[in-house]
Amino acid sequence: MAGGKVERRHSLFPDFNDWFNREFPGLPGWRPATAAHSIPVEMTSGDGVYVLRAELPGMDPDDGIAITVDDNLLTVSAEHSESKEDKEHSEFRYGSFRRTVRLPATIPADDVEASYADGILTVRIPIPDEEDTTSVRTIPVKRAAGESAEGAES
Repeated sequence: MAGGKVERRHSLFPDFNDWFNREFPGLPGWRPATAAHSIPVEMTSGDGVYVLRAELPGMDPDDGIAITVDDNLLTVSAEHSESKEDKEHSEFRYGSFRRTVRLPATIPADDVEASYADGILTVRIPIPDEEDTTSVRTIPVKRAAGESAEGAES
């Protein structure tokens, strides 16, 4: 629609960027990923869940990605090792990557699910009905249906 105004969709849940920027102005984990070893993420909510999608191309979900939750903090960590072959030119990023996101409520850790397909990690976090006290927990990452280990790069 050339020259037309783009309407912003509204939902029952607060816009995450606005909410986090207003409530946690100094929160480094929710700022746009600008650091070389930060993981770019996007977050949505609906149907009773928060959905965090993280861009992690070339990772092996069986041993290269870790997710932990601690109350209302969700941390995604990843390790991408450089292959031993000689390269004339490479723009790939290697090393350790990490991103922590603060959610507006304590996370019910036992119900968090994660999957990885086509270079995207998807974490589904149920929106709690009431405050839930949980301890730190590691979330297993399942290979998405139809995704084979051959597609992952080391």
